[in-house]
Amino acid sequence: VQLQASGGGLVQVGGSLRLSCSASGSISTINAMAWFRQAPGKRRELVATVTTAGRTIYEDPVKGRFTISKDNSNDTYTRYLQMNNLKPEDTAVYYCTVDLRGSDRFGPWGQGTLVTVSS
Repeated sequence: VQLQASGGGLVQVGGSLRLSCSASGSISTINAMAWFRQAPGKRRELVATVTTAGRTIYEDPVKGRFTISKDNSNDTYTRYLQMNNLKPEDTAVYYCTVDLRGSDRFGPWGQGTLVTVSS
């Protein structure tokens, strides 16, 4: 599986951004897709997860503000992370990744995309 991430950028507090992550290759092995983020000087943390069946899990810091949606094209495996009401503490490099059948850890990873929220 290969991942292509896009989106991110600079936004003011309260603004919105959308990240996308497209998977290609053996997408039938994907159990779930997830986004992590890593702020400067901090550990990488899980942000949100969506299973292939459509179940979503949002971590507490982003609940009510972030939403995962899917591309309804049948020939793609693309998910979007819509980020609303952004806060300065959301500033981080965001990474998408997948949980593959038969694997005990997330991976591979998409390239990181920088989200900067200015106050």
